[in-house]
Amino acid sequence: MNLYEHTIVARQDTSPAQIIQLTEKYSTIVEKNDGKIVQTENWGLLNLAYIIKKNTKGSYIHFKIKGPGKIIEQLKKNEILDKNLLRTLTVKVKKFDLETKYFSKKDEYERKEYNKN
Repeated sequence: MNLYEHTIVARQDTSPAQIIQLTEKYSTIVEKNDGKIVQTENWGLLNLAYIIKKNTKGSYIHFKIKGPGKIIEQLKKNEILDKNLLRTLTVKVKKFDLETKYFSKKDEYERKEYNKN
């Protein structure tokens, strides 16, 4: 089994209900193709580095996927047709980092760092 981290960026005017639908849609595609969603993170609305299709922000959804390579092919086929998506990124990894929350609030991160010392 291969391990993948897959991130999709939806348009800034996508509603929270549509974000949930997108998450369910792509989770279903993974499961239908003999894969498993290990973790799903909603990173929220973040600024884009540059304007994409007249959008300055995007809603980020990040999946950690375990399964065969055909999953990625199926995801790409469906994402090309989806008008709500601006960009996607898939990276093959050797192992998942399930503990670190990269887009959690800054206060929570500082508290964890303070408690380690």
